Amino acid sequence: MRAARKQAATARPRKAMAKGDALLFRFRDRDSDFGVTRRTADSLAKHLGMSETQVLHVALAKMAHEHLPAYEQDDGPLTDRQLARIKRAVPQGRMTVTKSLL
Repeated sequence: MRAARKQAATARPRKAMAKGDALLFRFRDRDSDFGVTRRTADSLAKHLGMSETQVLHVALAKMAHEHLPAYEQDDGPLTDRQLARIKRAVPQGRMTVTKSLL
């Protein structure tokens, strides 16, 4: 099965990798909260219908989404000058509160 998957992977044209874009990945001897064995990765790949490489990319993408901010950190609260410019740009007093949850 692996030979067939490997052959199918080599049949597709690959994008040229820049130097340093490859990563050596070593599987753990035992499954734990901080790593998995090759057997577990292979089982997961088969279960999801993906290659082991795709499984690693999905796992890393999920971790990035969970742990990295989605935007760059800003400079903090707005200044009084910035707030005044916003108030001038947006018409004030046209909306009134009709219902409140509090």
